[in-house]
Amino acid sequence: MKKIAASVVLLTAAALALAGCADAPQTNDSFLACMISDQGGFDDKSFNQSGHEGLLKAESELGVTTKASESQNATDFAPNLEAMQAQNCNLTITVGYLLKEATEAQALVTPDAHFAIIDDNQIVLPNVKPLVFKTSDASFLAGYLAAAYSTTGTVATFGGIAIPSVTIFMDGFVDGVARYNEDNGADVKVLGWDKDKQDGVFTGNFEDQSKGQNTTKNFIDQGADVIMPVAGPVGNGAAAAAKEAGNVAIIWVDADGYETAPQYKDLFLTSVIKEIGASVFDTVKEAQAGNFSSDPYIGTLANGGVGIAPLHDFESKVPQEVQDKIEELKADIASGALKVTSPSDPQ
Repeated sequence: MKKIAASVVLLTAAALALAGCADAPQTNDSFLACMISDQGGFDDKSFNQSGHEGLLKAESELGVTTKASESQNATDFAPNLEAMQAQNCNLTITVGYLLKEATEAQALVTPDAHFAIIDDNQIVLPNVKPLVFKTSDASFLAGYLAAAYSTTGTVATFGGIAIPSVTIFMDGFVDGVARYNEDNGADVKVLGWDKDKQDGVFTGNFEDQSKGQNTTKNFIDQGADVIMPVAGPVGNGAAAAAKEAGNVAIIWVDADGYETAPQYKDLFLTSVIKEIGASVFDTVKEAQAGNFSSDPYIGTLANGGVGIAPLHDFESKVPQEVQDKIEELKADIASGALKVTSPSDPQ
């Protein structure tokens, strides 16, 4: 009987040991979630900030440990990733398309670590999860609104760098203006982007606010009274130019500018929002629970991953019939009845 009892104990111990080897959820204090910004930094009032807020929410609500590293320029990407892996991050989230090459290289040399990258879906590896957004849908609504609000018949958009996560906004914006013109027999012009040629105005970076200010002044001189900068912190320069000019509205991107850049809140007609923070939080939660997947997350109007912000101070300045039309178009896009397309749409 003693031998049988001993055998039972040994079998039980072995079963427990094997169970410990399964992909069980890690305890909160043992899970390390890390994040690396692009050169815009975590105070960019835009996508880096939104991503960081999602990480901080995971820290407070899930109890995971977090580390974050800001990149000052592109040469920081690879060293920052290496430094994070030296700290044994369980999940490392890189913020932005520009980190694609560095993220892919690090993921290849550390296959047991998990990664997620915002605004890129070109890395096809089992340990990398893309977090991407069909912002053309929401930008379409912003373009329609811009055209309806404009009194000069001229609106504008420009980007920081000509990359898919930027031009996708500009494509949707142009199409929204075109739809307004079609619906109303109007001829509102868009400066700064030719969708057919995929060519337009870019400042060349996401940091130099003076370039955003000068670009916006140029658009204002050409008659634009609604301008959408897709350029991270460079957009602050655009807002400064609009404030100086007066009677010029700004459409912000990525986050609700009314909340993230309150010094310019009276300028924001709306914002094209990507729920980056929510996607980061959900990805951390899944990975911490042992459910990491490399399947892409694609934010759309239908799933709430993208949208436009409330009109805030402009609500009384936009006719109700325009607001109703925006809601109608939003429902049509979400249902698939209206197709908005961009060469940069995530697949």
